[in-house]
Amino acid sequence: TVLQNVAKEPHVVDVANFLNMMGASVKGAGTDVIRIRGKKKLHGCSYSIIPDQIETGTYMIAAAATRGDVVIKNVIPPHMEAISAKLMESGARVIEGDDGRDFYLRVTMQERPRAVSIKTMVYPGFPTDLQQPMMAYLTTAQGNSIITENIFENRFNHVRELRKLGAVISVSKRVARVRGVSSLHGGDITASDLRAGAALIVAGLSATGVTRVHNIGYIDRGYEFLEQKLLALDAEFVAPAVSWPA
Repeated sequence: TVLQNVAKEPHVVDVANFLNMMGASVKGAGTDVIRIRGKKKLHGCSYSIIPDQIETGTYMIAAAATRGDVVIKNVIPPHMEAISAKLMESGARVIEGDDGRDFYLRVTMQERPRAVSIKTMVYPGFPTDLQQPMMAYLTTAQGNSIITENIFENRFNHVRELRKLGAVISVSKRVARVRGVSSLHGGDITASDLRAGAALIVAGLSATGVTRVHNIGYIDRGYEFLEQKLLALDAEFVAPAVSWPA
């Protein structure tokens, strides 16, 4: 079997490595062509899944958006280079480290971010799944940011909701222009998909007042124990503003 136009992201390579450890023959992972030679059966194995690149990136953006100082453990820094570069371009500090057990990234931000331009690209370019949270971050940047979505169509569903919080964003086809405002304000907003929901959480964390995010079932699909992790960082949740199952 030959798969063409395949995503090159680290989690695709991770799946191939896992299958190969079980006796499969999968070659080409990390390129846009994967070749699979069928086997009669696979065998069991023990395997450690790599850290989630998009979850890591979302917390990095949230740390910068809230002018925080956050250490994110159990990460693979080379997988995060595109997002680290854009956060640093906006004025954040991103420091790589190793505590002897895990690699970590420390993200600190003290000032209002600077505007940046972003184009989503295939890996190792800027990931499309972090376009929405990054836009939420840039709504309060100094200046005008331009975000070009090159991977998916109709991936600006979160723009309407961000506008409800005071964001100034215009969209023309695949390009969104974000004019930074001094701050966002709270409001009632609704997630339309997983990554849009993550963007709304980032916006709500950085906004003044109370933000109520609806349709959070989308967010649960991609972020395990999100509320507990944010509470550990002193985020404030006011029931029933956001409610996750235990």
